[in-house]
Amino acid sequence: MPPSTPGRALLGVLVLGAVVAAGLVVSPSATVGALESVADDPVAFGLVVAGLYLLRPLFAWPTTPLAVVVGYGLGVTIGLPVAMAGVLLTVIPTYLAARWVLDGAHDEALAALPFDGFVRRTGRAVRRYYETAGPTRGVVVSRLAPIPSDAATCAAAASGVTLRQLLVGTAIGELPWTVAAVVVGASAATITADGLGELGPPLTLACLFAAALLLSGPTYRLVARSDDRRWSPGN
Repeated sequence: MPPSTPGRALLGVLVLGAVVAAGLVVSPSATVGALESVADDPVAFGLVVAGLYLLRPLFAWPTTPLAVVVGYGLGVTIGLPVAMAGVLLTVIPTYLAARWVLDGAHDEALAALPFDGFVRRTGRAVRRYYETAGPTRGVVVSRLAPIPSDAATCAAAASGVTLRQLLVGTAIGELPWTVAAVVVGASAATITADGLGELGPPLTLACLFAAALLLSGPTYRLVARSDDRRWSPGN
């Protein structure tokens, strides 16, 4: 017999706690050091990288350090499509797990949590965000912003974003981060998973600016509708 919805919620919390704990213990920086020995063998390197991407959701690793590793071993031309495919494939398990936990009964699931008040308020805010921005645009903005990948995926899943919308938005929003990471990795003298280095701050500002531009239209329409209701003859 499948677990009840409250049971699913509690199971989801336990799994999330285990993932966070595992991510703190097993960092990508410590793990990818072993790749140095196989970096000269494209086949072995590709297999190890595939394994890292498969493990990524289990440890809640960020996607950018893995893209740096891909760029180092495979270069820009091959590394970019490989890194993008890795990003898209690894958001699917997290999305499906979140949908399984929350499917069909958000309120009952949240009521089973000891901090359900905070979760409820956060859930309502996230759903309002996606209602205002639109599902695909909302995912693009969440990927452009420096938000943990799995947190953004869970928020999209809980807000009714479809898998197709998630993948399209992820592909667009993650593209600048992935391109930058692959280029940094391809130009690195030694393998590293420490991130984008000096390129990180300006890229973050550029992505935040792009995210703000994407949200400017929906925000303006939301404010305009609010003003119209406030000054309507019936008020």
